[in-house]
Amino acid sequence: MATKKIAVVVGSLRKESFSRKIAQTMIKLAEGKLDMEIVEIRDLPMYNEDDETATPPHAFTEFRNRIRAADGVLFITPEYNRSVPAALKNAIDVGSRPYGKAAWTAKPCAIVSQSPGALGGFGANHHLRQMLPFLNMPAMPAPEAYLGGIAAKFEGDTLTDDSLRGFLQTFVDSFAGWVDKHAG
Repeated sequence: MATKKIAVVVGSLRKESFSRKIAQTMIKLAEGKLDMEIVEIRDLPMYNEDDETATPPHAFTEFRNRIRAADGVLFITPEYNRSVPAALKNAIDVGSRPYGKAAWTAKPCAIVSQSPGALGGFGANHHLRQMLPFLNMPAMPAPEAYLGGIAAKFEGDTLTDDSLRGFLQTFVDSFAGWVDKHAG
């Protein structure tokens, strides 16, 4: 069976964000199981239905095509004000349009949220999880991933916490099974 292609959507725009570092770590842990690649959201204009013409913005078309080409989606996000960052919500809106042609439809997915605080982005994780049924995305129910105290788990770009590395490996392995079971 061919390795499944996974679009990794990082909710933070910051180049040195912990979400991006987690994504890069998980991409390495998935080698040989999943072909994971970050699909950037930083260049997406704010969604405006007025832009849904015969020639929508190039960034919209490119993003939608990359999501459509994937077998599944992994969302990795920080928490902003007990929710997802505006850039991630915008990407979700861009991918959900035009109506009836959503790029997200039937893509199995999973969520990893993180925070320097103890709750590990619980609010962002569940707010995102609330959107997924409307997008018709089967979300992996377990294991759940709320990574708290994330600032102490990296030195530079390197994950130094062996316990977290083990958990992320378990998560990746579970997600590979979820995608195999639910990918069209």
